[in-house]
Amino acid sequence: MSIPTLLDHVVIAGPDLGALIDWFAERTGVVAAPGGAHPTGTANALVALTIDGERGPQYIELIGPNLDRPESELPETFGIATLESPSVQAYAVHPADIEATVAAARAGGYDPGDVSDLSRRTPDGTLLEWRLTRGESRRLDVPFLIDWGATPQPGLSDIPSIELGGPDDVFPHNADFAGLTVLPPALDALVDAAAALAATAVDDVADPDLRAAAAAEFEASGGPFRGES
Repeated sequence: MSIPTLLDHVVIAGPDLGALIDWFAERTGVVAAPGGAHPTGTANALVALTIDGERGPQYIELIGPNLDRPESELPETFGIATLESPSVQAYAVHPADIEATVAAARAGGYDPGDVSDLSRRTPDGTLLEWRLTRGESRRLDVPFLIDWGATPQPGLSDIPSIELGGPDDVFPHNADFAGLTVLPPALDALVDAAAALAATAVDDVADPDLRAAAAAEFEASGGPFRGES
């Protein structure tokens, strides 16, 4: 089992956040901690990922409608308005330089979208801010980019954690997860895809100077994997 260095978090969305938290807890034994509310009409709950008990800057985000949102319509974020049940909707990576990564991706023929600001208000009132890309289409096989800046990465915060072992270790009742709309056979297949994508993106950059810069950044990050077990 391995977690790519650049993986930030995996997003599981649902049409009801409370029900999503209960659904996750029933299948893992872990109750996600309240994360806070976004200005997009959504709210989330978080669970950190560990390997051999070691916590890193990776986590699972459960996201759904904020019950206190002013709008009556369900939010469009991560396709929540169209969901009828929990679904793995996206995953994010945290490159060392988000602007350079966007430029390199565009030079290679893929536009991940402009870098924009986002925030959420935690239950204790703290405002957390970060930057991310929001492409026109969300694809499970292509991550969005995130830059936490001065905000502590949530996976390292004081939240419940779940050990990332084999699929039976992560999800004790793994058969129940088969009903997810787009859940891959195992979570490690999903996170390993992030590393493969990062390596491919470096190779596909057309401009030799940009390709060299991207390769240097990729190597400086420690390569695709944080560790193995």
